[in-house]
Amino acid sequence: MLFNLPLAIQTLISTFLWTAEPPLTDDLPPLTFELRHQHALTDTSRIVFSDVKPSAGFAQQNVYRVPRRRMKIPRPPSKETFAAARKMSMEQGMSMSLDWRDDEVDGPDVSTKDALLQFAHMAFNAYYPDNTTEWYDVGDRGWDKSTPHGWLPGHDGMRGHVFVSSDNSTVVIAIKGTSAGWLVGGGGPSTGKDKLNDNLLFSCCCARVGPTWSTVCSCYEGGYKCEQKCVQDSLVSAEDLFYPFGLNLYNNVSYMYPNANIWLSGHSLGGALSSLIGVTFGAPVVAFEAPAEKLAAARLHLPSPPSTQHITHFYHTADPIPMGACTGVTSTCAIGGFAMETRCHLGQVIRLDTVQKLGWSVDVRTHGIKAVIDRLLGPDSEWPDEEDDKPEEGSILSKLWPWTGRDKDEGDDGSNKPRIRPLPPPRPAGEVEGVDGVCTDCFNWEFGDYRNTT
Repeated sequence: MLFNLPLAIQTLISTFLWTAEPPLTDDLPPLTFELRHQHALTDTSRIVFSDVKPSAGFAQQNVYRVPRRRMKIPRPPSKETFAAARKMSMEQGMSMSLDWRDDEVDGPDVSTKDALLQFAHMAFNAYYPDNTTEWYDVGDRGWDKSTPHGWLPGHDGMRGHVFVSSDNSTVVIAIKGTSAGWLVGGGGPSTGKDKLNDNLLFSCCCARVGPTWSTVCSCYEGGYKCEQKCVQDSLVSAEDLFYPFGLNLYNNVSYMYPNANIWLSGHSLGGALSSLIGVTFGAPVVAFEAPAEKLAAARLHLPSPPSTQHITHFYHTADPIPMGACTGVTSTCAIGGFAMETRCHLGQVIRLDTVQKLGWSVDVRTHGIKAVIDRLLGPDSEWPDEEDDKPEEGSILSKLWPWTGRDKDEGDDGSNKPRIRPLPPPRPAGEVEGVDGVCTDCFNWEFGDYRNTT
């Protein structure tokens, strides 16, 4: 009888019957994840899921091995107090003091290329569906036998994949980014709503780039002036904004796996949405080439925790989108109808200087997740692997400065293991992107209460 139910319902029941808590040790073994579900959004804004068979071949990779570590994440006392603080900020413009608590949880260890590569593959696979028509929700509506939601022309909305560890202790929600061929190397039917979300979340003032632009809200006040409350209200009240759907998705997954840790990942828009959801629920996040979301978090009135270091952004300097450099009426983003103007991220940042160290040109075509996998994290990575450069034998340099370091095949312990150059360590976003630890978005704009004439 149990096996006639959807996989998610089977898992929910079995979780209550057989719960195995992982040992809380400092030396944690890696977790092995497999693709279990697709998630999508119906035309009536209902979150639905479909189960993925182990033999499904539509994903580039079905099994992922991810190292983990213990981390402390500040979380509010409850979802209700977080929502109350946000409501007070929206309605009264006042901040409520929250009693944040540090919860110690298992999180991803993002200190190595291989670990980041696993998440990059998850983010990449989120762009691609299978052809299932077997969808269901976790409420009482049961099965929904229809064409794939969000994957065909006319179907618009947030979608992606759900990966679950072999012991059901941890779940990774991967959210698809913008479906624009010039951005990711492949198109998709949800480009319209993706573009709306990009322009709402990452523009300075309603995607007002030039006088010929159709803005996504009516807050522009002439010159470089923008009505502050108007732009905040427009973001909060937008019907097609993916952020509230992302909260619903998180709640659905936590209902399906009530005893599991939930992590999030995504590329581009999917990475930024993952970050906004992660700061709401205190969930670890690994995002790739995501446009900067700190301004959006403030405009959404999200209470700010003492630390957001559980959110990790990985990007490189040749990609103008996370760098906040794809701006102006002649930029590639503007030509495509996108206003990607923000540059300040939440959390911590791993930024690879591909312009200076690899000689890459700044080009929006480097934004795709496939470029990250193939050129930076994969086995044929262009990012240098050796930390030290040994002078050639017989050269003038070798005679003037004899080599005192290790040979390229000698490890840190003197063995013959190759010495691999680590990626730049994660650093607070403000230190990487700001001046004296402070990053400022839209510095050439003035935001104020221009419409209040009393």
